[in-house]
Amino acid sequence: MCGIAGTVGKAFAPEAAARMNAMLEHRGPDDEGLENFPEHDLKLAMRRLSILDNAGGHQPMASGDGECWIVFNGEIFNSPELRERLRGKGASFATRNSDTELLLQLYLDRGPDMLDELNGMFAFVIFDRRRRILFGARDPAGIKPFYYWTRAGDLAFASELKALLTLPEISREIETDALFHYLSLLHVPGDRSIIKDVRRLAPGHAFEFRLDDRNMRIFPYWEPAFAAEEGVSKYDWAERIRAELTRACKRWMLSDAPLACSLSGGLDSSGIVSLLASEGGEKLKTYTVGFAEEEESEWNERHLARLTAERYGTEHHEIVVQSTDLLDDLPSMAWALDEPYGGGLPSWSVFREMSRDVKVGLTGTGGDELFGNYGKFAAYESPNIELRPGGTRRLAAQLARRTAGGLPARRKTVGRGRRLHQRASGALEPFGLNYHALRSYFTDEEKWSRILQADFHGSIGTSEFMQGRFEQSAATNARDGVLAVDFGNQLPEEFLSMTDRLSMAHSLEARTPFLDREFVKLATSIPASQRTSASDPKGLLRSALSGLLPAGIENAPKRGFVLPIRIWLRERIRPVIERALAPEKLRKQGIFKPGIHERYVRPHLEGGQDYTWRIWAILMFQIWHEIFVERRETSVPACRLDDLF
Repeated sequence: MCGIAGTVGKAFAPEAAARMNAMLEHRGPDDEGLENFPEHDLKLAMRRLSILDNAGGHQPMASGDGECWIVFNGEIFNSPELRERLRGKGASFATRNSDTELLLQLYLDRGPDMLDELNGMFAFVIFDRRRRILFGARDPAGIKPFYYWTRAGDLAFASELKALLTLPEISREIETDALFHYLSLLHVPGDRSIIKDVRRLAPGHAFEFRLDDRNMRIFPYWEPAFAAEEGVSKYDWAERIRAELTRACKRWMLSDAPLACSLSGGLDSSGIVSLLASEGGEKLKTYTVGFAEEEESEWNERHLARLTAERYGTEHHEIVVQSTDLLDDLPSMAWALDEPYGGGLPSWSVFREMSRDVKVGLTGTGGDELFGNYGKFAAYESPNIELRPGGTRRLAAQLARRTAGGLPARRKTVGRGRRLHQRASGALEPFGLNYHALRSYFTDEEKWSRILQADFHGSIGTSEFMQGRFEQSAATNARDGVLAVDFGNQLPEEFLSMTDRLSMAHSLEARTPFLDREFVKLATSIPASQRTSASDPKGLLRSALSGLLPAGIENAPKRGFVLPIRIWLRERIRPVIERALAPEKLRKQGIFKPGIHERYVRPHLEGGQDYTWRIWAILMFQIWHEIFVERRETSVPACRLDDLF
């Protein structure tokens, strides 16, 4: 596990790559490296957290002939098998088991087609001197991050946004589309970051950057296939799921460093622990978090996690969080996260405690997306809703309301370049309109009319953005469609982004066995009607794990790994909200409409309305903005939340 960075071009100061690398020290405190290639105005840098081959994994790493160099963040879990295959073809390895060297050798053998064979989590860049290119990729699920910036043939890239922001060439201007979507989704989706002109390489995508003409080509190499295998019974699917998930867990245990498991009271993390413990071997370490105050008891899962820990005799650690301590850590969390995030953050405490004992932590992230997506598909299975473009008249009313409110009916583009007309019948599409977040958080109409000042309205509605994602997928039904959309957006840019940043902030590598490439292939080959159901979205996975889990876990309802935010907003952080969302503060800032306070904040604080997630979303943006834009912090903020505004 590493942090990687690099620059191409004369625009950057000689120390630019080293400065970015220093910003990534938390991602790799064990080693660092920097190589300069002046003939191409190229610098490659890395920070290393040693997990495999402590002695032989230094980066940047060169091939034996020095013609190819690599910087690599992640782990390749089928590395041992790939090494054997390459040895059979005559390849020789200088290291004992470095998967960084494996990537170099595989590239020399297959070039960009190497991506077809990789099972793991990764973001890497290879400098090929022979072809005079940079070649890089991000893993299919987007577990590992990759940010980049280009201008007039210059390129800068890094594992985290904050590293790129050390470059004076990059302004801190806000990307309006990113902010617009964030307020509905509680995270920034897609390939745009919150900073204008800084992009993310999308999951399952690769790039080639030609050093001669400085042209960058980005292309996909993987997406969920949904090649449904018919004629298999649910019993047989359950058996296959259990067997393949067991193999995935074993693969993702590959490590020369000690590891542990995050254990909530949910099905996914409990399943991971149960499968690993059932295989025997070294005693597992497990960690769970709970809240101290009685009024926060509904968010506690310690008693459920304890059931699994006791059944399998794990070395179990319970972390009891005081709300005051967690709230004081919000500025540090916002710094670690890089971009605004309005979801729950209890993983911070789990990862911090884990990092004191181990370097690797396994989590259950990904199980929900593969098996039912919390039942979100049910909204699309009404006989009155069609997923095809123009499939419902309800959308006409939305555009009519927008126009009647004095807001222009814009011409927008979604999907594969298809132009939507200004006429009402084609303005918005039903998949996007029915996407769960737009019914739970801020709607497009709210953002246009009540929340954002005109300069931050964005160029496309979030409904249309999500509709475009659906149309780009290979899905032919609602259940596969929700999986495809969330797999390309919410999973990588919310859940996996949060998991990566909060773990790496404590120099801990988080792993997600549910996102093993072979397991994902199996899950997406299950017919949607068998993989999940409206009455029990994770019923098939539950059947696969039957007999392994304590009864209290197997039958427990889905809770969600979040914070008791509703209580905190009206009590512990009320003074912070009053300052951060005060009308005069918003007026001076020039992003949000000052009327937010009277429309949302005051009714919520006085108890007349419940706007918990709307207010939390804006507050978390304000914390991010204060740290990254107004204060332009260059290290972890030293202040507490109460002192930030």
